[in-house]
Amino acid sequence: MYQYDVIVVGGGLAGLMTALGIAGRRRVALLSKVHPLRSHSLAAQGGINAALGNTPDGANDSWEKHAFDTIKGGDYLADQDAVETLCRRAPETVYELEHWGAPFSRTPDGRIAQRPFGGAGHPRTCYAADRTGHVLLHTLYERAQRQGLIVHSEWLVTSLAIKEGAVQGVIALPYETGAVSVFAAPIVVFATGGYGRVYRNSTNALINTGDGIALAYQSGIPIKDLEFVQFHPTTLFGSNILITEGARGEGGRLINRHGERFMRRYAEKLMELAPRDIVARGMATEISEGHGHDGAYLHLDLRHLGAARIKQRLPAIREIAMDFAGVDPVKDLVPVQPGQHYSMGGIDTNSCGETAVRGFYAAGECACVSVHGANRLGGNSLLETLVFGKVVAERLAETAIDRFPEPDASFLDSALQREKTRLQNLLERSGKILFAVIRDELRNVMTEKAGIYRDESGLKAALDAVRALKRKYENVGIRNKSSFFNFELINVIELQGMLDLSEIIVAGALNRQESRGSHFRTDYPKRDDAKWLKHTLARHTPEGPRLDFKEVTITRHAPQERTY
Repeated sequence: MYQYDVIVVGGGLAGLMTALGIAGRRRVALLSKVHPLRSHSLAAQGGINAALGNTPDGANDSWEKHAFDTIKGGDYLADQDAVETLCRRAPETVYELEHWGAPFSRTPDGRIAQRPFGGAGHPRTCYAADRTGHVLLHTLYERAQRQGLIVHSEWLVTSLAIKEGAVQGVIALPYETGAVSVFAAPIVVFATGGYGRVYRNSTNALINTGDGIALAYQSGIPIKDLEFVQFHPTTLFGSNILITEGARGEGGRLINRHGERFMRRYAEKLMELAPRDIVARGMATEISEGHGHDGAYLHLDLRHLGAARIKQRLPAIREIAMDFAGVDPVKDLVPVQPGQHYSMGGIDTNSCGETAVRGFYAAGECACVSVHGANRLGGNSLLETLVFGKVVAERLAETAIDRFPEPDASFLDSALQREKTRLQNLLERSGKILFAVIRDELRNVMTEKAGIYRDESGLKAALDAVRALKRKYENVGIRNKSSFFNFELINVIELQGMLDLSEIIVAGALNRQESRGSHFRTDYPKRDDAKWLKHTLARHTPEGPRLDFKEVTITRHAPQERTY
């Protein structure tokens, strides 16, 4: 048994920021299913938002304007007190990263460079070329190394131990040995990222299977707003590798097969820099109406930016396009299509990251504070991981550890034995169905029935299909009986959570009879504040998710029509 004051699960930016904030004050350890430098935060490209006012067009920017853009971009479903915290703390967060050594791109006079992003009234996205997540993750990990943070890499958390409404720790499986162990702690923070891999076309890493959200749900913790799934407009056709919004922020144009900049039909003023949900729907409409190429993709045109600007500000995008599509953006059009990218929903928390279980916190994409509402603005995700990772750390640092119940060793030992039995039973299954068959069927269903456009008949069919796959899961067999590096077992464990999360997404989408942000119902195409200005809460039952609701916190900005 491992014993700590705080266990942080997840090695990305939210997890590292939380752990760094309490290291030296609490005995803290970080668990991650991959090495922290392989966390999905690494893949963020375009930048991080903060109202610094470092450009002529942004000189009059402010955190209040940033907050309004975020609330409007989220179609008024965001909790505005949390948004105010996010935006108010954004400048200090970026400057702290700069002082820690993050190599941001610079203006000619040496200030942090900022570029325009979708849905923003000013250029406020700070960037490091098109590798922003990469450099921020390395900056935090280097700091963690200097501080001697204890990191347990390549451990999959399989169970959350809760006794009488208070967390006791987690049970985790190490890839190397398969010997399940207890990590006892009165405080557990989940920073486990999103669930993008329940969809067929996703920018997410293979590790993004939603483990943390699923474990919280299975443990009785409410999950909020999971029906709101973001589809990024520009993913590379054929591989769905992310093509950053920064490419459009630098002046990139979306064109259909007729050579037309079609976004003027969907967002006359902001065009390609409208919020992501609007651009993705515009692209999906163009493709469905026959204005795309081969009925599947459109083009991103960067050629007019010139070789020097592309090589300086979008070097990774150029490499990706050349390596994975065989085109050079300097002289060629880049084939792009929308793809699943982000989850606005997640584990229900308050503005301090606290959940319904005492001592259990969540931060980053796995959490729903909610700062993104029904649609996230680009540049706000990196910001959320860092701001709320720090908010959780501050909350833990100021709270006396004896306020949390001491872990019960006998309770944890019993939980460990139950988990060992469960995993051994999985390993010994003799079913003939391979996990990949169910996984791929699930991804097809979610993409085709619960994607950018939704309707009642499709969602009902999706719900039936997901529930049939859950029954089919009971007959999944595992061919590899080894304890060591048994990734087939790990995939089977992950698949159960993916099925649960898909059921929540579809049930919430079927129930929400309106269109808001990323959730677009063709049979209910209008936003309905009278009935649906509220969060969805999904609670676990043996029959499936039970849906309840929670009021949206409105402070300064009453909902109004969302136009761009």
